[in-house]
Amino acid sequence: MATRLTPLPGDDPARADTSCLPNPPGLTRRRLLAAAVGCIGSTAFATVGPAQGQAPAGGFPNRPITLLVPWPAGGATDLTMRLLAQAASRELGQNVVVENRAGAGGTMAMPVLQQAAPDGYTIAQIPQPVFRAPWTHKVLWDPVRDVTPILQLSGVTFGVVVPAASPFRHFDELFEWARRHPGQLMVGTNGIGTTPHVVMDELMRRRGLDWVHVPYKGTAEQMVAVASGQLMVGINSNGFAPFVDSGQLRLLVTFGEQRARRWPEVPTLRELGHGIVAMSPYGLGGPRGMSPAVVERLHQAFKAAMHDPVHLAELRKYDQELAYLGPEEYGRAMREAYRQERLAVERMGLARTGG
Repeated sequence: MATRLTPLPGDDPARADTSCLPNPPGLTRRRLLAAAVGCIGSTAFATVGPAQGQAPAGGFPNRPITLLVPWPAGGATDLTMRLLAQAASRELGQNVVVENRAGAGGTMAMPVLQQAAPDGYTIAQIPQPVFRAPWTHKVLWDPVRDVTPILQLSGVTFGVVVPAASPFRHFDELFEWARRHPGQLMVGTNGIGTTPHVVMDELMRRRGLDWVHVPYKGTAEQMVAVASGQLMVGINSNGFAPFVDSGQLRLLVTFGEQRARRWPEVPTLRELGHGIVAMSPYGLGGPRGMSPAVVERLHQAFKAAMHDPVHLAELRKYDQELAYLGPEEYGRAMREAYRQERLAVERMGLARTGG
């Protein structure tokens, strides 16, 4: 069975041009939308005009729903969530209003969700960093106890890249080189304790190999360092795509369940026998105590919305695929993610001390 490693703060695929996907040039619609969002700031933003459907008479919903997005306005994740909200609005017959709650590595929506009424009118994107944060520092919320799972939506493509001129043409050659040159393999990631760091640490630890970890704040900076030869290896989310497609970098392996559609010739870690799948899945949840009927209404609406062609097209710009789980399955996945995060934190010596 494949080991699932979940991400940390910094793993979000597009935190407004900071630690993950840079905005690719030429995407006029994205630029216009990002500019519009920037003009109004990161406050609440209605994704559609008047509702196009009909809410059930006397039932849920009969007013707009707030969707908390724990990332900055204008980033790729924000944009995909707004398109999802727009499609869900048509299904629900009420506007789904996006409200940005950026900061603290994607966990700022959690205290708001914890205090919200469990009536279905406040929901949130649940990124994987929320399952690690309680193990690394004290928080007043619990990502399992305080969240009603609605559905899992998608995940991120991670991969290992080397310079185009690198002698490394196969992923396992990195281990052989590290064995012959102890403590000299320099590998850049998007930060200490992030999924790329955790994955590489696990792979090297299994083999008893020493390596040099070089954390970066931004994907673009990291990829330039690899392409120029300052770094031997880089691991990140798919902000490496333009560099790979232009021939500046060589992609050796990806971390998903299946090969990336964009690079079907590149194997996965699991294919190579490493037993690791790391896709940084995220979904939607509501406050603790929501009624099953309201959960099911939201679940069906967002399940339909996630298949909307506009939403799917936006996901594919970042090489993301749907990774649907229903409420019950998503709840199990959340509990398992919480457990795995504790193990990872303890193994890497990042666990918080005190009460």
